[in-house]
Amino acid sequence: PIFAMSRVAGWVAHIVEYLQANRIFRPRAIYNGPVDVEYTPMEERG
Repeated sequence: PIFAMSRVAGWVAHIVEYLQANRIFRPRAIYNGPVDVEYTPMEERG
């Protein structure tokens, strides 16, 4: 409780900044790498 109480002002300030700037709070993580890749054992990697 004491840990959170000491940081509430900072958390609220960040939220107010995000709301005023109309920015994405935390973007969704969308994987955009290769999908169908075959597994290569460690011994064969180089």
